[in-house]
Amino acid sequence: MNSRIKKFFSYYKPYLGLLSADMVCAVIASAATLAIPLCVRYITTNLLVVGSNDAFQQIYMMGGLMLALVVVYIACHAFIDYQGHIMGALMERDMRNELFEHYQKLSFKFYDEHKTGQLMTRISNDTFDLAELYHHGPEDIVISLLNFMGAFVILSMINVKLALIAFLFIPVMGIYGFYFSKKMYAALRKSSDKVGDINAQVEDSLAGIRVVKSFTNEEVEKKKFSIENDRFFESRKKGYKAEAFFYDGLLAFTQLLTITIVIFGAISIVKGSLGLADLLTFLLYIVILIEPIQRLGNFTRLYQEGITGFNRFMEVLEAEPDIQDAPNASDLTHIQGEIEFKNVSFRYKEDYDHVLKNLSLKINMGEYVALVGPSGVGKTTLCSLIPRFYEVSSGKILVDGHDIRGIKARSLRKNIGFVQQDVYLFAGTVLENIRYGKIDATEAEIIMAAKQANAHDFIMTLSNGYATDIGQRGVKLSGGQKQRLSIARVFLKNPPILIFDEATSALDNESERAVQSSLERLIKNRTTLVIAHRLSTIRNANRILVLTDNGIEEQGTHEELIALDGTYANLFHMQLRIEDTGGNG
Repeated sequence: MNSRIKKFFSYYKPYLGLLSADMVCAVIASAATLAIPLCVRYITTNLLVVGSNDAFQQIYMMGGLMLALVVVYIACHAFIDYQGHIMGALMERDMRNELFEHYQKLSFKFYDEHKTGQLMTRISNDTFDLAELYHHGPEDIVISLLNFMGAFVILSMINVKLALIAFLFIPVMGIYGFYFSKKMYAALRKSSDKVGDINAQVEDSLAGIRVVKSFTNEEVEKKKFSIENDRFFESRKKGYKAEAFFYDGLLAFTQLLTITIVIFGAISIVKGSLGLADLLTFLLYIVILIEPIQRLGNFTRLYQEGITGFNRFMEVLEAEPDIQDAPNASDLTHIQGEIEFKNVSFRYKEDYDHVLKNLSLKINMGEYVALVGPSGVGKTTLCSLIPRFYEVSSGKILVDGHDIRGIKARSLRKNIGFVQQDVYLFAGTVLENIRYGKIDATEAEIIMAAKQANAHDFIMTLSNGYATDIGQRGVKLSGGQKQRLSIARVFLKNPPILIFDEATSALDNESERAVQSSLERLIKNRTTLVIAHRLSTIRNANRILVLTDNGIEEQGTHEELIALDGTYANLFHMQLRIEDTGGNG
C-alpha cells in the first residue's frame, strides 16, 4: 500500500511549480473569503449611524475594499480553474502514456484474460477521473481547511457560546458523511467495472458487425447489450441512492444548524449579550463554516472516483509481463534459422490440459516445414512459442543452439516474420501499413516489397494508390488484398524465419494463387513454418508434420506420407474429393 501512496504522489513531481502556484492562489482566495464578512461587520457596527455625514466616505472605502477582495478572489479562482485543469490534463497525459507503454510490455497471456473494453476504460475513464482528483483535491482540501479554521476562530471571537453550539454539529455531520462516502465508493467501483463491461460488449459487437449482419443477429446483439446496460443502470442506481443520502443529509444538517444559530442568536440579542451586527456576521461566517462540509461532498465524489480509478490503473501497472528478458539476455546476431524443440510441454493455465506435451522437433536452417492436423492439436500454439509469445511450461526451444529465454525478446521477434489468416491492418494508408514491417523504410523499398508480394498492381488501381486510406482493419480491401499487404510487410522486414498461420485457407482460388506465388518467392533461403488446411498448397514442403493429440504422428515429404497411407494421406484424398465436387477445400 505504501508503494501505491508513493506512486500516487509521484505524478505531482514534474509540476510542483504549478501546484505551488495553485496552492498560493487557494490560500489568497480563502483569505479574501474570510475578510469580506469582517468588512460587513465593521460597516454594520461602526458606520450605520443615522445622520452621520462622516460615515459616507468610510462606507465607500469599505465598499472599494470589498470590491478589491472580490476581484482578487475571482482572479485567484480563474488561475486555479485554468492552470489547475492544465496541470490535471498534463498528469492525465503522463498516466495514459505510462499505461499505454505498459500495455505494450504485457504478454499475450494478459490479453487472453482481460477484455479489450475493460482495458480501454482504464486508459480513458479511469485516468480522467484520477486527473480530476489530482487537480481539485489539493485546492479543495486547502480552501476547506482554511475556511473552516478561520471561520471557527472568528466565530469564537464574536461569541464563544454560539460557536460551540455550531461546532457540536460538525462531528455528527462528519460521521454521517464518512458512512455514506464508503457506500458511494463501493457503488462507484462497481459502476466503473460495469462501464468496462459495456465497452467490451460494444467493442466486440462493432468489431464483428459483418458477422452480426450476415447472420441477421442484430436482435441478439441488442439483447446482449441491453443486459449489460441494465446491469450498469442497477449499479448506478445504488450509487445515486448513496449520493442522495450523502448530499441531502448534509443539506438537512446545514439548514438545521442555520435555524439553531438564528434561534439562539435571537435569544442572546434579547438578553443583551449579542448585537444584531454580530448575529448578521455570525450567520455569514456560518455559511463559510459549513461550505467546507458541502465542498466535502464534491471532494468525496472526486476522491471516490479518483481512488477507484487509481486502484484499477495500478492493477494494470502492477501486472508483470510473464515474458521478461533474463538479466543476462543477449541480442540475436547473424541468425541462421535453425529451430529446435527439446521435450517441450505447454498449457495456457495451470489447471488446463497440456496443448503440447514432451514435443521434440528440429527444423534445419532454410527448411520449409508444413504443419497439418485437426483443430486444437497445438499447431498455432507451437508457432506462438517460437517468438516467445508464451513461455513453455517445461523443456526448451533453441534458435541456432541458443535457448530463446536467454535471447532478448525484441531481438528474437525482429528475426521472425508472421503472415496470418486473420490479417490485422491498422487504420491509415496502404503505404503506412506496409511500412509497419520496417518503420524507417523508404518509399522505394515499400514499392519493391509490394511488387514482391504481388500487391503493387492492385494498389495502383486504388483511388489514391499507396496513399489510399484502407479503413479500420482494412475494411475497404478484399481478403486476398489484405493478405498480400501482410506479405509485403514481411518482405519489407526481411526476416530469416517465417511463420504462416493458415495463410491461404480463407481465400478464393484466384487470390490463393496470387498469395501462394508471393509466398513461394518469400520462403527462398528462409526457415519456414506453414500451417495450412489446403494440403495442395504444401506439396513442395521439405517436410510435413502431422500433429494430433498425441504429438507428431507422421512426418516426411508429401510423396512419403502419401505412400505411408496414414492420417495425412486420408486428409489429402478427402480434400481432393471435395475439390473435385466443387467444394472449397
